[in-house]
Amino acid sequence: MNTNTPLLTDLYQLTMGYGYWKQGLTDREAVFHLFYRRAPFGGEAAIVAGIGPAADYLASLRFSDDELAYLAGIPGADGKPLFCEGYLSYLSTLEWNLEVDAIPEGELAFPHEPLVRVRGPLVQCQLVETALLNIVNFQTLIATQAARLCDAAGGDSILEFGLRRAQGPDGGVSASRAAYIGGCAATSNVLAGMEYGIPVKGTHAHSWVMSFDEEQEAFDNYAAAMPNNAVLLVDTYDTLEGVKKAIQTGETLREKGHELQGIRLDSGDLAQLSKEAREILDVAGFQKTQIVASNDLDEESIKSLKAAGAKIDIWGVGTNLVTSVNQPALGGVYKLGAIREEEGEWQYRIKLSNDLIKVSNPGILQVARTQRTRTIFNEAEVPLPDGAEALLVPVIRRGERVLSDEDIDGLRERALSQWKALQEEAPETLLDPGLEETKRQLLTANGFIL
Repeated sequence: MNTNTPLLTDLYQLTMGYGYWKQGLTDREAVFHLFYRRAPFGGEAAIVAGIGPAADYLASLRFSDDELAYLAGIPGADGKPLFCEGYLSYLSTLEWNLEVDAIPEGELAFPHEPLVRVRGPLVQCQLVETALLNIVNFQTLIATQAARLCDAAGGDSILEFGLRRAQGPDGGVSASRAAYIGGCAATSNVLAGMEYGIPVKGTHAHSWVMSFDEEQEAFDNYAAAMPNNAVLLVDTYDTLEGVKKAIQTGETLREKGHELQGIRLDSGDLAQLSKEAREILDVAGFQKTQIVASNDLDEESIKSLKAAGAKIDIWGVGTNLVTSVNQPALGGVYKLGAIREEEGEWQYRIKLSNDLIKVSNPGILQVARTQRTRTIFNEAEVPLPDGAEALLVPVIRRGERVLSDEDIDGLRERALSQWKALQEEAPETLLDPGLEETKRQLLTANGFIL
């Protein structure tokens, strides 16, 4: 299935596009912003991810003949075609010329800051909304979840083990990418490893042990096959007996010039078992053999195990990372900020609500960062303050990708650095006075009493 298609959208984007086309508004210049209102997991900020894949998506857009034929066959409520031939002909010749700016991956984004700004013909801005939200919301959420898990582990390695529980193949690969950016040390997902250059790690399953008559035989045969990757799952039967058998296998490995890399615990009282396993390993001379733990781990269970003194070196997290069970969606939105009139003047637009957190910021927005502050301002009205850095950088120009490819390890290092700085001191975030006044005027003009 090809997902790099304009049909990766909700139907209402195409029906709004049809309405714009009928009203002669398709080429009216507009500016939209993608942002979120509340930081995920009750935190202060999110780690931006998904911008690279979003740029790849935007740079490859076109309606194929098969896609247009499908659209032609969608019926309206009266059984007649939903879209006329003229609109489909327009889509077939559409020349994408969006200008897109975004906060780089690995950077922090705070509530109401635009992660992505899209500028261009109104219909084109509208048609990319769903895909941008799909790509950026999910990866930003998972990158942030990964950073929180790494915090909980206190510097221990987190391995992402979630592919088998992920929401489909694309969800699995996207989650692996985002989790690595957020700080995970490796993934079990081999396809993600190949696609993005992420380190891949893995052990063996209980089925390997159960395939042999004796657990010792299973360990010995696995180590013989993989002497440079000997991490043994020891809890298929009796965990501590499994540790002792793993040591026997480790002694055989040493005779051949290799080391027992680790053992994995996947059930039971992980705090107590890890302490006892560590003692058994150390007494036997396997002080460098690491203990890997899995079994439905999440942020809170890792914190609890650390507080209980668990002797775990590496944490394998699957379901609760890639599905983000405690918050399954970021809640990012995509709102119109400005539209240009035929005379050339910008008209600022604001989304109103009795729930003030849902009131959007009007204008053509940018984020200025200094060492201690982050300011959302209207780029059409206010220049970048002296000494400040503009966080939204060019991604797409006239439909072509201009964002440089960044090594995923560089993205990860940026995320780790930014997240560490956030834990030490959160910056002050505010609206530029001019933007605040514009927002106040629009609210007042629409009957809101402040």
